[in-house]
Amino acid sequence: MMKKMLFVINPKSGRVQIKNKLLEILDLFIKDGYEVRVHVTQASKDAQKVVLEAGKDQDMVVCSGGDGTLNEVVTGLMELEHPPLLGYIPSGSTNDFASSLHIPKNTMRAAHNILTGKPYDIDVGQFCEKNFIYIAAFGAFTEVSYMTSQDKKNLLGHQAYMLEGVKSLTSMKPCHMKLECEETSAEGDYIFGMITNTISVGGFKGLVTQDVSLNDGYFEVLMIRNPKTPIDLSNIISYMFLKEEENEYVLKFKTRKLNITSEEPVDWVLDGEFGGSRTEVTIENLQKRMKIMRLSAKKTI
Repeated sequence: MMKKMLFVINPKSGRVQIKNKLLEILDLFIKDGYEVRVHVTQASKDAQKVVLEAGKDQDMVVCSGGDGTLNEVVTGLMELEHPPLLGYIPSGSTNDFASSLHIPKNTMRAAHNILTGKPYDIDVGQFCEKNFIYIAAFGAFTEVSYMTSQDKKNLLGHQAYMLEGVKSLTSMKPCHMKLECEETSAEGDYIFGMITNTISVGGFKGLVTQDVSLNDGYFEVLMIRNPKTPIDLSNIISYMFLKEEENEYVLKFKTRKLNITSEEPVDWVLDGEFGGSRTEVTIENLQKRMKIMRLSAKKTI
């Protein structure tokens, strides 16, 4: 009896290199015993919709796209009572989560790994009624991910995020927030915050910490308070990217669940896509809620 696979492809993601390899990939999957149903996404949320409609009858759902497409697929899978295995062929501009999982950027190698790898448990984030796979963020740099044009992302990769992000620094507005979790509580004016489960953000590894587990049930949280002077801002950037001495404006901690309230609505980004504008959010780690196919880190360079 043939196994069933739903293959979801975002044709506009990244440099769309999968178009040149699609027949080879399909041949590979079919020879491995899969009956493959291919769905090419037509609009936003289309991937989530098709996974929700057809995913329950599949042995595996494979996603080809960037982090945003992966987010839609995972969101659809999370709504299923018994979600099938997940395979991922990254084809986005930065592919942060693929980097964290040591999934190759090479299309054919990634396809081979889906068939030869083993299921690996990963945590999934819950953001109010939404899900995210590796990052929920607000403030400076974050709106860049959904406001930067796809053409510019394709041309510059993660450099596009940094180029547009630096521009946003000149007009950034701090958000007064209260943070509450089991580990700590804080209140202040913040220009940036991210709750992550990844070793790579915007193409940069180790931005939060090198000690990241994708299935320990904890998020890594980084919050940046509003700098009072240009020197303070310079010190913050040096701390984040050059790992210089600790800075009083940077708050880091780990948590399973975090509640954030703000005086005014704050725009949030989930896995690079707009996640809504809110004055209160509860962010929770759903430990080991998804199984994704991958080889061991040592084998996937």
